[in-house]
Amino acid sequence: MVDFTLLESWSEATLFDCANFIDYRGKTPKKTTEGIPLITAKNIRNGFINREPREFIAETDYDFWMTRGIPSVGDVVITTEAPLGNVAVIDIEEKFALAQRAICLQSFAPETSRFIHYALRSPEFQKALTLNATGTTVSGIKAATLKTLRLPIPPLAEQKIIAQKLDTLLAQVESTKARLERTRETLKRFRQSVLAAAVSGKLTEEWRGTPELLNWKAEALATFIEKPSYGSSAKSQKEGAVPVLRMGNLQNGKLDWTDLVYSSNPEEIRKYRLHAGDVLFNRTNSPELVGKTSIYRGEREAIYAGYLIRVKCKPVLNPEFLNYALNSPAAKNYCRSVKSDGVSQSNINAKKLSAFVLSCPPEEEQTEIVRRVEQLFTHADTIEKQTEAALAKVNNLTQTILAKAFRGELTAQWRAENPELISGENSAEALLEKIKAERAKLSSKKGATKKSRKPKAAEATAGT
Repeated sequence: MVDFTLLESWSEATLFDCANFIDYRGKTPKKTTEGIPLITAKNIRNGFINREPREFIAETDYDFWMTRGIPSVGDVVITTEAPLGNVAVIDIEEKFALAQRAICLQSFAPETSRFIHYALRSPEFQKALTLNATGTTVSGIKAATLKTLRLPIPPLAEQKIIAQKLDTLLAQVESTKARLERTRETLKRFRQSVLAAAVSGKLTEEWRGTPELLNWKAEALATFIEKPSYGSSAKSQKEGAVPVLRMGNLQNGKLDWTDLVYSSNPEEIRKYRLHAGDVLFNRTNSPELVGKTSIYRGEREAIYAGYLIRVKCKPVLNPEFLNYALNSPAAKNYCRSVKSDGVSQSNINAKKLSAFVLSCPPEEEQTEIVRRVEQLFTHADTIEKQTEAALAKVNNLTQTILAKAFRGELTAQWRAENPELISGENSAEALLEKIKAERAKLSSKKGATKKSRKPKAAEATAGT
């Protein structure tokens, strides 16, 4: 059951009572590189259909696939698994196909579509979806079960007011969210700009008193480090004596100490034990992530896994400076140019890493660069934490607003000012009667269509 708040002037009905179901589950047509756009569950997000990623089916498959029904602008779609419960209003005017794991709901009273769309996104309905879902590895809901879930039915005039208010409020939420996400991207670019300035000498130009890179040495990294070493290839355990750092633990130049695995093997621990100042380079990962680097500062005892390379600096090279240098745009460009690509992963071996040309300042300037980068990054981290906290609140705000709407809180004053629009011929009960009549009319048309086909089939048989 859906635990909606039902006001005195509201009624309720099943989703099946409110809308015609068009279910495309079954064999999916073969996908092509062009043809009829295919809208999949991945395209359905937060009330809208995102056209990326783009998939297609052949024109020849379209007519057969769409014999179940053709979605129209204004219809509502809901995903039934992977992901479960994403909802959107169709706004596509061109010909398209709707894929598996999505059901199209055509309202018997089209004026109620936007309200239904919001009701399906509400916390109460989403909870009902989860409670009624089945499956172990992939959670999904059957169409037959979906039909039985109930919705609140306010009077039509109030439904329109609720939808209008939600259109306005949620658009403001999305606008705020977009601004915060742009701030997040701006901070990423800022950090890269800082690192670019650091390794080019611009960050300390004023400190040096000259744009010239005095006593900087541009040589292969091998000149400034001990021989790099690969990590442990032994199988790790969920529990154990010492954490084994993996590529997922290297995040934005720092170590993320969550999602750890462990080793209790004394020989492995002795051989691969990390020491403060060790720099860890991710030698194998996806093409966009290979080469990410973090520094171990002795936070806790740990060893490192085989997809990582440990780099120990000679006294002439500050490991903190090296960590920043290997995360800089110049180093990332180098990694992209030398990586070897496999089916789904790329690799940069120790030899290629050692060949990276590092512009190494004098030790005193390295210290000053590290100090300035840390200062700027600390400021960026503060802004980022504030941004992430604000984003978390904004993400929760959508559900908070939807919950208020379906408790009747957004339209309380409107109801008090418009009693004539929620009673008599404008009541929720009157609307349900209208929907019932439309549903019966549609069923009658379907029945007549089926009957009209039978004689043709008989004539065809008789003629053979």
